[in-house]
Amino acid sequence: MHNLTTIDGNLFAIAASELGDALQWINIAKINGLSDPMLSGEKQIVIPDFSSAFSDGIGPQ
Repeated sequence: MHNLTTIDGNLFAIAASELGDALQWINIAKINGLSDPMLSGEKQIVIPDFSSAFSDGIGPQ
């Protein structure tokens, strides 16, 4: 895991650039207690390590 500071970003773009898969936005949202992929203002976001278990943005059940 690592931290990222973003200003007016969106989780789709962050997931694509940090994890190589825009569908991973939901896992970033869950870790950070977010429900909206659109961010406003300055935010400190925790980025999880990519895991093949989180393919297609769906975590293990």
